[in-house]
Amino acid sequence: MARQKIRTFLWFDANAHEAAEFYVSVFQELDSAITGMTPGPNGRPLVVAFRLAGTEFLALNGGPAHQLSEAVSLSVDCRTQEEVDELWEKLSAGGSPGPCGWLKDRFGLSWQIVPSRLVELLSGADRACAKRVMDALMQMSKLDIRALDAAAECGA
Repeated sequence: MARQKIRTFLWFDANAHEAAEFYVSVFQELDSAITGMTPGPNGRPLVVAFRLAGTEFLALNGGPAHQLSEAVSLSVDCRTQEEVDELWEKLSAGGSPGPCGWLKDRFGLSWQIVPSRLVELLSGADRACAKRVMDALMQMSKLDIRALDAAAECGA
C-alpha cells in the first residue's frame, strides 16, 4: 500500500499512543491500525503512526507547548442514526459534547459526527427547506436524522 502524501499530524502532551489506540478501537472495523512508532530519547513513543478508515495520521508526544483546539476537527460521514449514536457515545465518553454535531474527545481532539442525510438536505434546490434544516441543526448537540427530516418537510 502506498503511503499518503499528506497526513494529518496531531500534537499531544504525552498520551499520543493512548489516543491512537483509542481512535483505532473506535474505528476498528474500517481499515484502522497502529502502523508504526518512533521512540523518543526516553524510549517511550515520540511519534505514533496510525490509520483510521484508510486515512493515515501521525501523533506526537510533543509536551504541553501546544494544545488541540476546534480550529482543526475530524469530520465523520455517517450513513445511519445508529452510526451517529455509536460514534457519538464512544468519542464523547470522557470528553464533552458540543453544538451542531461537534464533540471534543477525552484527549481534546474535536470531531464532527455528521449524517450523510444532512448534506443532502442542505444542498437541495429548495432553499426554504435547507433553512428549516439549518435552524433545527442549530438547536441540536448530537444530530438526529429524523428530526432533521421532520424540519425539512420535504421528503425523506
